Amino acid sequence: MTDTDGRGAPSSAAVARLRLVIARLYRQLAQASNDDLNLTYAQLSALARIQEHGPLRLGELAAYEQVAAPSLTRTVAPLAAAGLIAKQPDPSDGRSWLVSVTAQGSDVLDRIRRRRSELLARRMARLDAGQLDALLAALPALEQLLTEPQPAAGDAPGDREDAGARR
Repeated sequence: MTDTDGRGAPSSAAVARLRLVIARLYRQLAQASNDDLNLTYAQLSALARIQEHGPLRLGELAAYEQVAAPSLTRTVAPLAAAGLIAKQPDPSDGRSWLVSVTAQGSDVLDRIRRRRSELLARRMARLDAGQLDALLAALPALEQLLTEPQPAAGDAPGDREDAGARR
């Protein structure tokens, strides 16, 4: 089996293999940091995004998370109930609220990140020098994979340029 399709593009088998490795590794990292709060992926993502960009209006957070505002409201309600985020009135618009991460929320995120990093560090320590060098050399390429914008809901991946014309 080759890793390319003969034209330099990755083979479908190589793409599937990479996808599976990333998904399984993420699942293992998530399980290793499972917390008493049993936060969902969406809740953790929202909490981290609030910490990174907050204080935020829920509409801004929904845009960052690429979800509808009502869906996000259901996501953040348990975070507020658990004391991980705080809501305060928006001083520039009395009809809106701002959400920010509490000290407890920051502690939870720090603990989760630490546990995930510890697991990954242990796994990386088992690699031989050549494997570790290859993994570290792949980091810029993997980071580049994160930069492609996500298609809007309902858009096919190849229809991105046409999406604006349809709206």
